[in-house]
Amino acid sequence: MKILALEKDIQSIPNGLRETMLRDEAHAVWQLQQRGVIREIYFHKDRPQAILMLECANVEEARTTLGFLPLVKNTYTDFELLPLVPYPGLARLFAPGNR
Repeated sequence: MKILALEKDIQSIPNGLRETMLRDEAHAVWQLQQRGVIREIYFHKDRPQAILMLECANVEEARTTLGFLPLVKNTYTDFELLPLVPYPGLARLFAPGNR
């Protein structure tokens, strides 16, 4: 299942930990990309917000997996998870009477 994950900051990372935490976060993200869990990752153009496209069995698996990220584990950030399904509207083009 495709799941869109929208980052939401909870608290600021202390300056003394910032560089280390962000490097550890990047490493953890890379590992999830290598496993095929994170399929795409972006930053919002106008604000510091990560947007991830995940491939997981369900929202619970996505939440558990993201819980291993250092910024989530240390309560600096969290994610809103949006489960996605294929768009059904195109089927209207092929419904009886629409041909």
